[in-house]
Amino acid sequence: MAAYYIVGLGNPGPEYDNSPHNAGKLMAELFLKKYTGNKAKIILPAVFMNQSGKAVKGIPAKWLILLHDDIDLPLGKFKIVFNRGSGGHKGVESVIRAVGSEKFVRVRIGISPRKKPSHAQLMKFLTHKFKPSESTAIKKISKKILEALEVIITEGHEKAMSLYNKN
Repeated sequence: MAAYYIVGLGNPGPEYDNSPHNAGKLMAELFLKKYTGNKAKIILPAVFMNQSGKAVKGIPAKWLILLHDDIDLPLGKFKIVFNRGSGGHKGVESVIRAVGSEKFVRVRIGISPRKKPSHAQLMKFLTHKFKPSESTAIKKISKKILEALEVIITEGHEKAMSLYNKN
């Protein structure tokens, strides 16, 4: 069996660490620390979000698991999807273009606050450092996301979706 490629989307540089837009990268880093198997390889693109496709070019879509932030999901929630459009996420759009398909697994990590930022405020929101309460919500959901990744790798995305998309 070929290995899955778990790709954590985020922006490079310490100024973006611990920010909502780097939620995918954060989860991939946590998984890297925990995972001891040989069925997955972790990729942390060293390019800006909108150029993420450069890091996955040549990877077959069926072996790709993309972790990314999602402003349309509430903070502390996540959803596993397969064969879906980008939802306007520029990093996801870049990956879809690079692999030539939407037929890959995505783990959408909710980052939306109770009051969604306006379009004008969005970039500032995406790149701000998490507040303590936001960090707590992300840490709390990370355990389930890491479990879901294990299920995707060992039992498939359909099984993971049936178990974890109930939240």
